[in-house]
Amino acid sequence: MLQSRAAPYDMAMRRRALPPTSEPLADFFLGTDLQWFGNLSIGSPPQVLTVVFDTGSSTLEFASTLCGQPCANQVQFDPSKSSTFVDGGRTSSITFATGVGVDPVVGANYRLTLRSATDTVAFGGLSATKVPLFLITNQTAKFSIDPFSGIQGESTPFVKCDIAGATVDVTLTCGLAGIGATAQGIFASLIGQGLPLLFGMYLTPKAVGNAELTLGGVDSAKFIGSPIFAPLPSGTGSTWLLASPGISVNGKTTSLLHTSRTIIFDSGTSNILFSTNTANAIYALISPDIKPNLNEPGTYGIACDRIPSLPAKIDITFTSQAGTPFNLTIPSSELSVGPFASNSSLCQTLINAFDGLELVGGSLLKHYYSIWDVGGRRLGFAPAAGV
Repeated sequence: MLQSRAAPYDMAMRRRALPPTSEPLADFFLGTDLQWFGNLSIGSPPQVLTVVFDTGSSTLEFASTLCGQPCANQVQFDPSKSSTFVDGGRTSSITFATGVGVDPVVGANYRLTLRSATDTVAFGGLSATKVPLFLITNQTAKFSIDPFSGIQGESTPFVKCDIAGATVDVTLTCGLAGIGATAQGIFASLIGQGLPLLFGMYLTPKAVGNAELTLGGVDSAKFIGSPIFAPLPSGTGSTWLLASPGISVNGKTTSLLHTSRTIIFDSGTSNILFSTNTANAIYALISPDIKPNLNEPGTYGIACDRIPSLPAKIDITFTSQAGTPFNLTIPSSELSVGPFASNSSLCQTLINAFDGLELVGGSLLKHYYSIWDVGGRRLGFAPAAGV
């Protein structure tokens, strides 16, 4: 059953609010769960493309016929076949800090070249016109394995305030929610029509299936009990992150791990990234035999036949809105993300070292139903049903 949580920021729009809407998500599995992606319809008449719904980015971009051979493995949007397509004419590029898989990003090996435009976009039966988007006109080879065509960013500020011609509802929403960012993609545009400012994600392991994204509400059938909410720290900008007072591994911690840090929640990253010191401290509490793999800097590995015998429960502590601590747990079953391509007897472990970045992705998120409350500036979690 879908339910939309009423909150002060959407009370003023209740008479014209759009209902929540959901779409199933497919799992890109390659030795481990890498990405979850679902359908968007673009243009008039609609062309159906699949995109990753990525809380670590903010824009909508997808493969187009302007890309040609570099995008040959993806379904490509043809702007010449859409009567509502408007070319924006601006070119730009994006270089990603994390990639599609569990391999570390090296230089600019995950890079997209883009051209701005607007068009009609639909999700789950709801549509919006003149949605800002980008056509992918070139991409690096790392994207060639993707079974999806693009990315829909879901970072926190979705709505542009005080734009010329904006409806009262958009401006009111911005003022009450304290948001001041450029609208990008379908969610931002639906918010302007009265969709409540939250979404729910049910990212599941491949063996469980039935993954789902709900815009404008949550699906209470997909989680157990009542969600626990934690507030986003002030000044976080567009990033979904929470403050954490500490990390423990198999019930143990160290002075380094029992240190305050802010951790990013990124649905578009499959594994975990911590600073080198933090990664080393976590692995030291699992097994001294987990070592850096010098062939792929930033990764760690251990003999695959050792994995089943290693307890590796990682608890990351956060503080709820009520001021009480709670843990989000990554179970031991997530320790391995699969064998290295260069050595099938050596398994890569779930944490990559990335100095300056503390981030959790699918390794954690697929064990919880997550609620991304844009207007309330908070994140909510409940145990995922069936996982």
